[in-house]
Amino acid sequence: MHVNVEDESSVKKTLHIEVPAEDVKHELDDAYKTLKKTAKIKGFRPGKTPRSVLERMYKKDVNADVSSKLIQTSFVEAIRETGLNVLGTPDIEPPELQSGQSYAYDAVVEIQPELADVDFKGLELEKTMYQASDEELENQLKMMQKNMASQQTVKEERPVKDGDFVLIDHEGFKDGEPFAETGFTENFTMKIGDGQIAKDLDDKLIGMVAGETRDVEVALPEDYFNDKLAGLTITFKVKLNEIREQILPEIDDELAKKMGQYETLDELKKTIHENLQQGYDKRSEQEINEQIFKTLISQQEFEVPEILIQAELDNIIAEAERSFQQYNKSFEEMGMSRDALAGEYHETAEKQVRRYLILNKIIGQEKLEVSDTDLENGYQEMADNFKHPVEEIKEFYKQNGDKLENFKHSLLEKQTIGLIIEESTVTEVKPEKLPPEVPGENDSEETEPKEETTE
Repeated sequence: MHVNVEDESSVKKTLHIEVPAEDVKHELDDAYKTLKKTAKIKGFRPGKTPRSVLERMYKKDVNADVSSKLIQTSFVEAIRETGLNVLGTPDIEPPELQSGQSYAYDAVVEIQPELADVDFKGLELEKTMYQASDEELENQLKMMQKNMASQQTVKEERPVKDGDFVLIDHEGFKDGEPFAETGFTENFTMKIGDGQIAKDLDDKLIGMVAGETRDVEVALPEDYFNDKLAGLTITFKVKLNEIREQILPEIDDELAKKMGQYETLDELKKTIHENLQQGYDKRSEQEINEQIFKTLISQQEFEVPEILIQAELDNIIAEAERSFQQYNKSFEEMGMSRDALAGEYHETAEKQVRRYLILNKIIGQEKLEVSDTDLENGYQEMADNFKHPVEEIKEFYKQNGDKLENFKHSLLEKQTIGLIIEESTVTEVKPEKLPPEVPGENDSEETEPKEETTE
């Protein structure tokens, strides 16, 4: 067998492989001998059919089977001979096999990139010491207070004002005719000023009294969230059934008890503060990681195989899909597509792969391993995070070998980052300003006490 490697790039190669004619003949002879034993041809006894007859009837199928076998065996041998660290499956377009001739084909492959040793010691890193503030704590409490608020019907006869909750029946008309996208809705609750349907509608309901019916013309903006209504003028027939006001509970021990696991407000505050601080600590850790990888990636240039980028993209898209499914939404319903997401996150996926490759290089370079103690500690940390018995965690990984290997590798990566930080100079600095996204500022689920605290 003859193999010639053509460089397409440092991570992409074309293997020109040629199987000698005598090997082709040998495989064809074996294939027809096997076929002769099993073929049932009218007019011939089993095992007595001439090869010429078999070739006339089965040549196409035999050639296809033989060419497939030749490719499988010769490709494996070519990889062994060249020593290439091939990723994934080769791209091969099998040519037709010709009797009496050698069999030559091309295999396009991607290979693991070769990185130089990573100089990770002596990095200059800054750790921002974020601290959860009393103001953030109060904001969280107010958010809980709002989430646990009740509504009650306003008894007095008065008009609707901004900030009221109203219970309405509504139906939308276009050009005097009922419009399918704004069909009749009964007892719809909305807050005046929030613009759940449209801010213009809210403004025009101010001043109504309970029992009143009003026709309201609303010009919907071009960027309206419902594409079918964007830019249209709709006349809503609205009947105001009730005016409601929000009743906020006191922020006290009773509020804490209603959360289900606290006896006092102080206990609740302590948990909120801890969750806020965990969010900040995680942000600080992420920022250090960004500094590390920005520096290490800039130290050496290397090409990244597209197959690795695509695998990471698949993970990103699958995670997005799982996230949408939690809300019973599809990509299409969210106005997205897999192709669009792939284009948007291609650069992110490539950066992530570069990080993996650099970490793997350091792991091999420093001969790092996961000890039994490391693994036990990893199991315990996961059990603590997810509030499951550690034996259940161990049993899960015992039953899932692939996941266990991934878990061990994640521990190795964590160990590697710890080593890099240990060998670096870390300067603690105060934040100049709050980070762009304060943990929990706009998401009540981020730091609200839960039965299971996350990592």
